[in-house]
Amino acid sequence: MFYREAGQFKTSYKADQALFPILQDRIGIAAILLIAFVAIPLFASDFFLTSIMIPFLVFALAAIGLNVLTGYCGQLSLGTGAFMGVGAYAAYKLTTAFPDANVIVMVLLSGVFSAAIGAVFGLPSLRIKGLYLAVTTLAAQFFLEWCFIRIPWLYNDNASGAIEVPRREMFGFIVTGAEALPITRYFVVLCITAGIAYLMANVLRGRIGRSWMMIRDMDIAAELMGVRPLQTKLMAFAVSSYICGVAGAMMVFFWLNAAEPSSYSIRLSFQILFMVILGGLGSLGGAFMGAAFIWILPVLLKFVPGMLGMDIAAETVEHATFMIVGALIIFFLIVEPHGFARLWQIAKQKLRVWPFPY
Repeated sequence: MFYREAGQFKTSYKADQALFPILQDRIGIAAILLIAFVAIPLFASDFFLTSIMIPFLVFALAAIGLNVLTGYCGQLSLGTGAFMGVGAYAAYKLTTAFPDANVIVMVLLSGVFSAAIGAVFGLPSLRIKGLYLAVTTLAAQFFLEWCFIRIPWLYNDNASGAIEVPRREMFGFIVTGAEALPITRYFVVLCITAGIAYLMANVLRGRIGRSWMMIRDMDIAAELMGVRPLQTKLMAFAVSSYICGVAGAMMVFFWLNAAEPSSYSIRLSFQILFMVILGGLGSLGGAFMGAAFIWILPVLLKFVPGMLGMDIAAETVEHATFMIVGALIIFFLIVEPHGFARLWQIAKQKLRVWPFPY
């Protein structure tokens, strides 16, 4: 009834290959974009933008980056936090070296350095796979985290060892620094996240995306069909690291305003991995679902009981979050490995044949 395709005729190949060929999907995406660009800026408070929406979008972008590598190309990675850190430190060095340059351009360029580092650490993927590759990326995490601590040049010899975001303006608006308004930073993060997500949605539907999925499903057969494993895997590592690097730069420039090496530790890598697992491997929408669940759940556990008259300590909220997330990961790995995205897909299939049994 709600997702029936009857009457929606395609008269060209272009219409048949559209990103959202079903009218209901186009309406849903338009509604989501309307809420994100209009409703939330009009009615949301500064606390909601700073503590929920901006970090949610940053983590969603990082989850998209990891999903490209793990979900679509089948290469397990535990170094997401380190690649995000490379983007953050690269953006910091670029903005200090070119103080008059557009800060958004510098944030986008910082992902290039992260992509180069990711491609280097992706070289072992030609010979090893699975848990062995995960150990290699884990080594990259520890090595890069050591670099963030032990190389003073990366943070301009700051006595605190942290990177502090300078104040930058664009079109008369302050976009970075402590004086930047939350609404301004939210719009910047939203535009970058939406733009990269749209770009990746089209890339994954093309030749490059299909080659990644061929490597994921059966790399030997893909090689026999003409797909070059080394170039394909390195491209996946580079694209994934680029997206994670941009997310890491946005994390410090538009959310935290300052960051230490511990901000990009192994804990962040596992947090992004959990978002991908719960949201759904091989799904861009799942990246947003997983990021929303992982980040918003602790906020709900903290404030909803307080609104009901029950005060819960911060450590209790953290412990409850760990237990719920762990239980859900076990549940999804056993019952539905494709996460929330698959549940949403099943719900749409049921809506197509409602009220008849499925």
